[in-house]
Amino acid sequence: MVSIKQIAQHVGVSTATVSNALTGKGRVSADMVDRIRRCADQLGYRPSPAARALKSGQSNILGLVMPDLTNPLFPRIAQSLSIAAEARGLGILIGDSRGDASRQQQAVMRLVDRGVDGLIIVPQKGTSPEAPRHVPTVIINTASDQRTTVSADHVGGGILLGAHIAGLGHNDVILLGGDRISQVQQDRIDGMTQGLGAAVTKHILWGKSAFDQLDRLVSQGATAIMATSDMLALGAHSALMQISLSVPADVSLTGFDDLPLGTAMHPALTTVVQNTQAIAEHSLDVLSCLILDRPAPPLGRVIPMHLVTRHSTAAPRRAANS
Repeated sequence: MVSIKQIAQHVGVSTATVSNALTGKGRVSADMVDRIRRCADQLGYRPSPAARALKSGQSNILGLVMPDLTNPLFPRIAQSLSIAAEARGLGILIGDSRGDASRQQQAVMRLVDRGVDGLIIVPQKGTSPEAPRHVPTVIINTASDQRTTVSADHVGGGILLGAHIAGLGHNDVILLGGDRISQVQQDRIDGMTQGLGAAVTKHILWGKSAFDQLDRLVSQGATAIMATSDMLALGAHSALMQISLSVPADVSLTGFDDLPLGTAMHPALTTVVQNTQAIAEHSLDVLSCLILDRPAPPLGRVIPMHLVTRHSTAAPRRAANS
């Protein structure tokens, strides 16, 4: 690697002069600045990120704490953040708390110890992670979390799906949640309930044991199942196949988040999609302002979701045949 000392030897000046010329500091004539920079280019000089960090007090590295990278949604969010950071000349170190709340705090502190300029945290469900006060931090969660910096509109996404199902004529619907401790899933259930309207009968079930109740509820008249995630919808689809029920002929099915598995499933899954790019851009806009001690955009921004209708939803058989 070419050093400032080597450039100084080629040009015949001190290392201080080379440093000042390359950083735009000190009193160096324009001709000398031009000579030094041309020499640096010819030798292939690249400034050391570590040296820059020592001088500026900033590493240009951000820390990202994710709740569980085995969930297909979270790598999508991480990639959107990485792309947005790269466009700003920033790098990202990722800490995965692997579904464990205690690991989450450990991941936060490991990234702080690495000297990151700021933190982006996607919290474990049911937790409110804390970062040291001197470290600028943004939270990506749900709008009902008062600490959130930006979120997808989980309630709004549920409303879109609920209105879609009600509009098809379903009046007896099962709502499936994975874990009631998750505020994101609670908000999605709330949105589905609002979108379905008061006239629709709703059965709210939580956890894997919910699959065991599908046969009974469908036999009693339920014609649609709405899940709080595409992964949960896939589990429901498997459970329906085991009791010889067809989607959407016997039961319509919806998911949440528009993961690739939704299009791999047959029939392809009706769902809603987050705008992870917009979430990433706003997160980094706010964090950059906090790092530079500038006025930040308003916190608590909610990014709308979009409905994606596919072949897993249809009018209930009774309505179609009436």
